[in-house]
Amino acid sequence: MELRHLRYFVAVAEAESLTAAARKLHTSQPSLSRQIRDLEVEVGAQLLRRSARGIELTPAGRAFLDHARSVLSQVEAAAEGARRVAHPAKPCFAMGFLTGHELRWMPEALQILHDELPNIDVMISSQYSPQLASALVKGTVDAAFLRREQEVPDLVFHLLVKEPLVAVLPRDHRLAAFKAIRPGDLAGETFVTVSDTAPVLRVVIDNYLKQSGINISPAHEADHLAMGMSLIASTRGVGLLPAYAQNFLPRSVTSRPLKGATPTIDLVLGYKKSNQSPILKLLLSRLDELVARASNKTR
Repeated sequence: MELRHLRYFVAVAEAESLTAAARKLHTSQPSLSRQIRDLEVEVGAQLLRRSARGIELTPAGRAFLDHARSVLSQVEAAAEGARRVAHPAKPCFAMGFLTGHELRWMPEALQILHDELPNIDVMISSQYSPQLASALVKGTVDAAFLRREQEVPDLVFHLLVKEPLVAVLPRDHRLAAFKAIRPGDLAGETFVTVSDTAPVLRVVIDNYLKQSGINISPAHEADHLAMGMSLIASTRGVGLLPAYAQNFLPRSVTSRPLKGATPTIDLVLGYKKSNQSPILKLLLSRLDELVARASNKTR
């Protein structure tokens, strides 16, 4: 009796059809029938019989099926155990990036990790900042480049950079003629702001307008960067976004710096306090180098 006899028998029993089982096993039906007959001779009992509904198990076949499945399962477990010993799994490290920041930070972070630990697997995800904070708390992400989210005491944040906000507007907008835009210039304009998908950024924008004495009711809220650009272009509106957004401006949209005290928003590296990953420890030990590399990249 060989393992293939058991596999063929289980396939026929589950498919209840010689034709379907032969197709699944990539063999011919006559060859499959012959293998089943050989198995029955070896066992000394009829295991399958034809019926009006197809192929069905005999009582002996039902008893044999459970044992056959168990043997195949044990063989696969043994093979998997051997593979793990022969080819140990690589350590895995999960990194998350606030959508849009991969361009600047991901290549540098990956380079640092692979320089030190060439035999690791790094999993990358791109999400909104609140979702990244949640993933850190749950432990599905080890480190994330995100905003300094509130009310997550389990997390630690290390400042990477303070990003200045810029005004984003249509290329042919009247304010595009200015070298820099004052808060008062925004009064009376159709204003596009961010939704609660970016709560930290929304607070920075609202506080800036309030401290500047500008009373603006947003006409539109954008859930993500592409939506914001589209709304600004289609409504001929104006918005405030972190400077990294300039990397994604369509041809019809431009940006201008803000005049005076420019508002900023923190980009941080976050991780869970209880995370004892040695890969995380390595990344944290090279954080200054990471920031320097990313800063040089923008010059």
